[in-house]
Amino acid sequence: MYDLIIIGGGPAGAAAGIYAARKKLKTLMIAADFGGQALASGNIENWIGVEKMTGLEFAKMLEKHVRAQESIEIKISEKVVTVEKISDGFDIVTDKNNNYQAKVLIIASGGHRRRLDVPGGAQFEGKGVSYCATCDAPVFKNKRVAVIGGGNAGLETAIDLMPYAEKIYLINRKNFFTGDDALREKIKRFSKISAIMNADVQKISGEKFVSGIEYLDGGDNLVKKLEVEGVFVEIGSVPNSEFVKHLVETNPKGEVIVNHKTGAASCPGVFAAGDVTDAIYKQNNVSAGDAIKAVLSAHNYLLNIKI
Repeated sequence: MYDLIIIGGGPAGAAAGIYAARKKLKTLMIAADFGGQALASGNIENWIGVEKMTGLEFAKMLEKHVRAQESIEIKISEKVVTVEKISDGFDIVTDKNNNYQAKVLIIASGGHRRRLDVPGGAQFEGKGVSYCATCDAPVFKNKRVAVIGGGNAGLETAIDLMPYAEKIYLINRKNFFTGDDALREKIKRFSKISAIMNADVQKISGEKFVSGIEYLDGGDNLVKKLEVEGVFVEIGSVPNSEFVKHLVETNPKGEVIVNHKTGAASCPGVFAAGDVTDAIYKQNNVSAGDAIKAVLSAHNYLLNIKI
């Protein structure tokens, strides 16, 4: 029986692990990998204290810091399948058919990329449709590509494609970008990037590989075609909460609803932090801070200290 099981190895999971170790809690961390969604980032420039690093460097930094802690056991490349409430805590089963038990839980399982649900979206995945510019950008050297999404991830993807693509179309459903001001200013400096605003992608076309997209222009309500050989999708994420939905309250998006003062979920003994929760701001620094609150609250819960 562990004091605490942490599910997830992104910035929230790593922060939780470090602080759990400082509180001398007997802790188990279960995660598919270290870094979470940040692994797909070409550059991270807003992690406090580090001017610039890649997503892979960030993941390695988190892993090194967590592994330096005492009193924490780590299971990587393992995914939680079910969580059940038992009399003295929680019982967890993973995809490797391993069984673990703990008095309290911290859900820091993050999210995964939202798929583009249009004709051709699934058909051409891996054949021109990509969800990772860091992984696939070199494949599109001297080609015309579209990036779908106007948040930070979409703007960063357009910038990551700059050294490779011949032309980059930034397709945004809104008539404004929701990404950071610094990124918005940055893309304005590149003539290779053209923004198409108020555009809703309707279809991805091609034969063996992507050859174009069709989008509804909200300005004149006409469907227009754009010839591209690659489509990079950055339309947000879906919380990895399926394994715990029966146990805690979630919102219509599937996000775990938490008390934002403590990180407590609706089931006593369950705490959550990061992109799996209903936190408004999905940022690495925010996730780490929220996870620290959750660990401190979990520690108080174990000591029966009311906050």
